[in-house]
Amino acid sequence: MTSLSLPHGHDPHQGLHSEDGALHGEHPGRAPQPIIKVTDLAWLEFVKPDLGRAEAFARDFGFQVAARTANALYLRGTHAGTHCLVVRKGRASRFLGPVFQAAARNDLNRLADATGRRVHRLDDEYGGGFAADLLDPAGLPVRVVHSVTEHPSLHGQEPLLLNTGTTAPRVNQAQRPAVEPARIERLGHVVLSTRTFRRTLDWYLHHFGMIVSDFLYLDGQRERGPTMAFIRCDRGSEATDHHTLALHLGPETGYVHSAYQVADLDALAAGGTYLAQRGYRRSWGIGRHIQGSQIFDYWRDPDRFLVEHFTDGDLFDHTVAPGWAAMSASGLAQWGPPATRDFLGAAPSPALLRTVVQALREDNELDPARLRALMKAMNS
Repeated sequence: MTSLSLPHGHDPHQGLHSEDGALHGEHPGRAPQPIIKVTDLAWLEFVKPDLGRAEAFARDFGFQVAARTANALYLRGTHAGTHCLVVRKGRASRFLGPVFQAAARNDLNRLADATGRRVHRLDDEYGGGFAADLLDPAGLPVRVVHSVTEHPSLHGQEPLLLNTGTTAPRVNQAQRPAVEPARIERLGHVVLSTRTFRRTLDWYLHHFGMIVSDFLYLDGQRERGPTMAFIRCDRGSEATDHHTLALHLGPETGYVHSAYQVADLDALAAGGTYLAQRGYRRSWGIGRHIQGSQIFDYWRDPDRFLVEHFTDGDLFDHTVAPGWAAMSASGLAQWGPPATRDFLGAAPSPALLRTVVQALREDNELDPARLRALMKAMNS
C-alpha cells in the first residue's frame, strides 16, 4: 500500500515518544475514499444481570442517571449530548457494542446502501432518531445513529485554580478538594481486542472515515505490520480526541476498556480515593499515558468490566500523520506505577488458556510467533 500525502502541519510525534513515522509501503493510517466520516462515539451498550448494582457503581464512578426503566439504565455525563452508556438487564454480563454518531442523516443511507443494511427508526427509549446496524469483521455489532435527542448540559466540577511556578492566582485561599465521586463529563473512547486486526482496522477506516493517530508494532516484527492502532475521528481542521477507538491484536475478541473524561487531576484522584473507600478495586493508576498523553486511573466495576477516568488528553486535527513505536508494557505510561497483570489481561487462568488454544486453531492473524511476541511485549 502506498503512503498517503497529507496536508503540511506540525508533527507532534517528532522528537517525542514515537520512534518515527511510517516506512515506505507501511499502512497510511486512513482510507483514501471512506464511505462516511463519523463525528464521535455516541454511547456504549452492555448487558448486566443486576441493574441496581450497576447503578450504584455508576453513581460512585461519577455518572448521572438520565433514565431508568425496569429493563434498562441510561447513564450520562455533565456535557451536553447523548447518554454515555446503556445498560440492559440480562442473564449474563456482556458488551453489546459501540454506537457512533453520523454527521448527517443521509450518511446513514450511504452506509446502509454500501453494506446491504437498512436504516431504521430507533425506539422512543433512545430519544428518537435513526440508526444503521452493522457487524465488524470480528463479528461485533456496531451501530451508527443520527438525530437522537441530546441532553442539555449539567453543572460539572470546575478545574481547580492552581499556583504553578511563578504564577500564583490563588492567594489567601486554601485548596481543599472534596473526596467525592469524580463527575463524568463525557465518553472518551473504547478499546477493542480482535484476532483479525488488519481486516478490522481497515473496516473502521473505510466505513467510518477514521484516522490512525499512533501505531504500535511487535518488537522484531515490524515488517509484519502493526498490532495496535489508536484511531480518531476525522472532523477536518477541528481537533478531536487522540483516539475515540483503539484496536489491538489478541486472543480474545471484544471489549477491553472504555474511558470517561473528568475535570482535572484532582477530580480524578479524589474520585479514585472515594472509589477505594467504597471497596472497589483499582486495576492500574494513577499515571500518564504516552499515546494520547491522558492522565489515567483504571477500575473494575462489579461485573469486572474495566473502566477509566481520564483527563488532559491530546487533541489532533486531520493534518497529523500516524506515529510508529514498538509495543511494550513499560511503554504504556510516561510516569506512574508499572502496568498491572490485571490491566494487561496477562493473569494466567484456565479460561485464558482455552481462549488462546482456540485462537491458534482458527484462521486469523494470531499465530505462535505473534503470540510469543505479544507475551514478551506485555512482560517488557
